[in-house]
Amino acid sequence: MSQPHNFCFPIRTLSNDRVKLVPFSASTHAPTFTSHIITHPSLYAHMPLGPYTSTSQFITQFLETTSFPQQGYFTFAVIDKTRPPSPEDEEGELAGMMSFMDTSPVHLSTEIGCIVILPQYQRTHVTTNAVGLMLRYALDGPEEGGIGLRRVQWRASAMNEASVRTAERLGFRREGVMRWHMVLRGETKVGNGRGVPRGAEEGEKGRDTVVLGLCWDDWELGGRERVGGLMERRG
Repeated sequence: MSQPHNFCFPIRTLSNDRVKLVPFSASTHAPTFTSHIITHPSLYAHMPLGPYTSTSQFITQFLETTSFPQQGYFTFAVIDKTRPPSPEDEEGELAGMMSFMDTSPVHLSTEIGCIVILPQYQRTHVTTNAVGLMLRYALDGPEEGGIGLRRVQWRASAMNEASVRTAERLGFRREGVMRWHMVLRGETKVGNGRGVPRGAEEGEKGRDTVVLGLCWDDWELGGRERVGGLMERRG
């Protein structure tokens, strides 16, 4: 059964020889995905959403409330094709999820975010290839199979150095820092390390956000080749 969504651009499966991105399905992917994230709440340490304690909570609070209804939001399930077939996909194992966010058909822009790669697939080829496939789809023109956007954004907590390094390695340029950009709530969240204002609720933390961008001219002036080379690396 197809999943409900209102994304403002056409969606298709994105794939190469190592990774495949398919629409995230509540019935097919959510049970296995949540069975992993429930025991690793730190996966959401830098995000305003999560962690989740059950499949039903994840479906209700994220898929049905955030991902499926919004025209600018679309979530992919990430499939590692180098692994054996699984109940979730005949071509490999479910390795995580990532989304297009804040997508604008007017301004021809999007953000790649809400990236959750399950622990056993981290520090492998998965993240590079999955983000690379999304960049190709976003920035390549229609004649090349893409949607021809002009800007792809990446935002990360200033405390999440691994995320910032990943973006810069893929060619995103650091553009600035938004101080006190988000309020994070919960014991597992990582704040900016500074005190909160008077009147803040107990357990509240602040997040500073690093903003990075990769634009159409970066893509045309070597960005496409840079990402392609990283995706082709072995070992």
